[in-house]
Amino acid sequence: MEMKISKADWLFLFFCLLLGILAEEAFFRGQIGISYIVFVMAFYTVFLWRYRRFPFSHQRFGYLVICCIWLLATSYLLNDNILFYALNIMVIPGLIIFHLVLVTSPKNFQWAKPVFVIYLFSRLLEAIKYNAAFVALFGKGLKQDVDEDKLLIWKKIMIGMLISVPVLLIVLKLLISADTQFERMIGGIPDWFRILDAEVLIRLIIILIYTGAFFGFMQVLVKKQIKVRKQQADTQVVHLDSIISLTVLIVINTVYVLFTLVQFKYFFGGTLQGDYTYAEYARKGFFELLFVTLINLSITVVILTFVNHTTSVMKRMTQTMLTILVLASSVMLSSSFLRLHLYEEVYGFSFIRVLVHSFMIFLAVIFTYTLVKIWVEKLSLFHFYFITSLIYYTTITVIDLNKIVVKENMNRFQTSGKVDVHYLNSLSSTGVLGLIELYKIDQNIPDLRTILQEQKNEAMKKSSPWQSYNLKREQVLTELKKLDLE
Repeated sequence: MEMKISKADWLFLFFCLLLGILAEEAFFRGQIGISYIVFVMAFYTVFLWRYRRFPFSHQRFGYLVICCIWLLATSYLLNDNILFYALNIMVIPGLIIFHLVLVTSPKNFQWAKPVFVIYLFSRLLEAIKYNAAFVALFGKGLKQDVDEDKLLIWKKIMIGMLISVPVLLIVLKLLISADTQFERMIGGIPDWFRILDAEVLIRLIIILIYTGAFFGFMQVLVKKQIKVRKQQADTQVVHLDSIISLTVLIVINTVYVLFTLVQFKYFFGGTLQGDYTYAEYARKGFFELLFVTLINLSITVVILTFVNHTTSVMKRMTQTMLTILVLASSVMLSSSFLRLHLYEEVYGFSFIRVLVHSFMIFLAVIFTYTLVKIWVEKLSLFHFYFITSLIYYTTITVIDLNKIVVKENMNRFQTSGKVDVHYLNSLSSTGVLGLIELYKIDQNIPDLRTILQEQKNEAMKKSSPWQSYNLKREQVLTELKKLDLE
């Protein structure tokens, strides 16, 4: 790859080095907190400087993606949720890559098409090639100022040193065995050359990797545009037979309608039937939810996307069958929702149960749009699914589902006197805040004082770096210091 590096490119490389140093400081010096939003701010500052004259595309959708990125990064400062802490380590970089490729892609390029995925990975591959070419260019530049004869001499010296190493090891072994004073002197030699320890070396490697990733990726996006071929619908899109698809829909819908009619009272009666326990009741509803999500929705999407209708009659019949399928799925989804609610009334709220509830609401939105799409063909399924999923994920990350769990368990305690303090203690900082509120209400709850004392002792010992600063954890520390547990 032929390349020319300008002064602006060298300056940009320097900024990328600073970003690499900041990335290592932000993500490898302790638990991530405020450091994530600090890094994102710095990253987009450098990005906007580098692309200050670049004509961005897909700006309206790009604004939505960047808002979600910033909100997700801010959640490391606002909330303390272990699940989203781990997920966002991967989700945020993925969204940043998607956003950068999106706004630098051709204006007429449709991001909701499968070809965009190919385009995105081609950009990543070009970034790797660019870095390899840059390293080769840098090495070539170093050789230009060195005399070839001197370079040959240094090569021979290095070869001679490598050859002498095995002989030297044998001789040193014999001499060390012969003289104790010489052994003591040789043993101290490594300390003379100990300039970098292993940790510093690893951190230096991390900085260089980040620097190369930032520099190569953004250089490729701003300098090298790839011409993307449009997909030929007639040759590349697979079509399914409409008669076969309609037959599948009729068979499945017959089972669903019969199942719904027979079990309607069982679904929505609000009571357990037969020998089911509450755990079996809720678990059965959850599997129905999976069934609705993985089977019914998948069938609907496949038929809407790939079925080629030969006549208008077949088209209307297929639309009718798809409508019945979506409505039957909605009935089972509502049944699962009510069953889980009944389970929570008996056993209380947990993070997983609240998360499943929110996912059911998300599915309800998806099914509603899919029902409209069945009759309005111009609508795009993937476009809506992606945007809705992005908004849903960002929302449940930012609002702190643990707070809802703690609040509902507090309400349950006030009405029934039942509470699981050990489970609340597992909900990170939000759960500890709930335990503190419980202690103010009733100090005689079993194990509550012991748990809070352990939390207080642990909090007093910790001294977190600036990277780990988190508003929720700071609030817990402040409340625990005020708490009198004597």
